Amino acid sequence: MSLDPRPLEAIDAALADAEAAGWATVRLDLAGVRSKAALMRRCGDALRVPGWFGGNWDALADALIDLSWLVGVAGPAGAPEAAGAPEVPGRVVAVTGWRGFAGERPGEWETFTEVLESAVEFWRDGGGGVPLVVLLGDAGPSGGVVRGGE
Repeated sequence: MSLDPRPLEAIDAALADAEAAGWATVRLDLAGVRSKAALMRRCGDALRVPGWFGGNWDALADALIDLSWLVGVAGPAGAPEAAGAPEVPGRVVAVTGWRGFAGERPGEWETFTEVLESAVEFWRDGGGGVPLVVLLGDAGPSGGVVRGGE
């Protein structure tokens, strides 16, 4: 992921544009999250993960490189589409409200961003032909400097 500034208004606009283009979008708001367990619950809720989600880093990584259950596109190695779900041209996950968690749990924040980066790389490097874009945005103390990427 890159370190491009992304104010919340840009995140909102990117989500609206993606939805208009038929992309699947997920907003993952981490406001109030202060533990790994809470992060995993929030991720599970936002991504609507299947029952096998174990609430750990490996399970999150697995969920992000599958995604067929979320958006109905082929997963790794051409796994079949989810029954009845429409195929989409891409997916956007927008992570907001992350500063509190990142400040309180810097090691876990680093692991979380590594999991996100790995998922983006997987889909970019031929993991099914449907891109995954992750945007990180939050109004910072200066009123708009954020961390974002794709």
